[in-house]
Amino acid sequence: MKAGVTAGVTAPPGATRVVIALGTTQTLAWASSYYLPAVLAVPMARELGMASSWVFGAFSAALILSALIAPWVGRVIDARGGRGMLALSNLVLAAGLLLLAVAQGPVVMAAGWLVLGVGMSMGLYDAAFAALAGLYGRAARGPITGITLIAGFASTVGWPLSAVLEESLGWRGACLVWAGLHLVIGLPLNRLLVPPAPPPERVASTAGAEGPPPPRFAMPLLALVFATTWFVAGAMAAHLPVLLQSAGSTPAAAIAAGALIGPAQVAARVAEFSLLRRFHPLVSARLATIGHPLGALALALFGGPAAAVFVLLHGMGNGVLTIAKGTLPLAVFGPTGYGARLGMISAPSRLLQATAPFLFGVVLEQGGVSAALWLTSSCTLVALVALLLLRATPSAQAAKPA
Repeated sequence: MKAGVTAGVTAPPGATRVVIALGTTQTLAWASSYYLPAVLAVPMARELGMASSWVFGAFSAALILSALIAPWVGRVIDARGGRGMLALSNLVLAAGLLLLAVAQGPVVMAAGWLVLGVGMSMGLYDAAFAALAGLYGRAARGPITGITLIAGFASTVGWPLSAVLEESLGWRGACLVWAGLHLVIGLPLNRLLVPPAPPPERVASTAGAEGPPPPRFAMPLLALVFATTWFVAGAMAAHLPVLLQSAGSTPAAAIAAGALIGPAQVAARVAEFSLLRRFHPLVSARLATIGHPLGALALALFGGPAAAVFVLLHGMGNGVLTIAKGTLPLAVFGPTGYGARLGMISAPSRLLQATAPFLFGVVLEQGGVSAALWLTSSCTLVALVALLLLRATPSAQAAKPA
């Protein structure tokens, strides 16, 4: 089957409630962990008497720990379903936030971030995607897109809320509020509204024939795709305003352009859900990798006036690639063993994402905007080549649109 042949699926009955529940809990989980340092790192470091780089270093260590335990989390979800793991993640994330709230020095602060790293591995997108694959098999593509549509606003919600809480209650109070939200909102939603997964044998039998084996080298190719693109995402998350200002934007224009990332991601996910779902996920993934290089070319040629174009193209590509991280392994390998495979594919991307802010910052500082854009564009073009080498197999035809 060529990649352009219809391979989308219709969301299964009853999935809407699960999508709304997981979209809500994913928004909470991302806002209170991954997006937390951008607002709280500086006041946290100031009160604890250390450089903010120490807080970001602890956060990077948390991301590395999250990568190391991701395959184990996936195997557990494959065997037992995702409901228990997602509910437990709320307790772990709340515990990490409580540790941060009571920290009086670097040791407890670092311990809090490491606990959050464990919670992120148990409770962010990969775990939610694996839970959906266990519930719906190949028909999980629609629900996966649905939860990313909702959780795409995690930074839009999380950054302002963290800022308001920090201003009114201090950073410790902000951590305590986020911990409480996990206990009173996240835990009940994950535990009560996510159904238990059927046995793996039933998922395999109801999801359609698995067909022939997946393409050779599919695992390393997918790992390369997501490692390179997640490096770019991590670099942009940390340095986008500085990059745009270095390219000629005013500080106000850089902030205004950066605010377009969230809407761009959501708009691209709507397009994936409505226009591209009838095509194999390879199609949308390949298109998504072109966005960042095209935006970088515009920024390199026209400087500050092209900042919004760059942000929109990067954001749209990143939005679709987030979905592809869940849908591509499902389409290539099927639902059996999905969680463990996704954990192994994700580990390199999480490791590179942890180093991205530092490495990209060095390149931007030493080589300027051109060198920085060459680095990130090269990464996404490598991902495009890997996706072109990956061919869809008849196994991806197992489920067709209703």
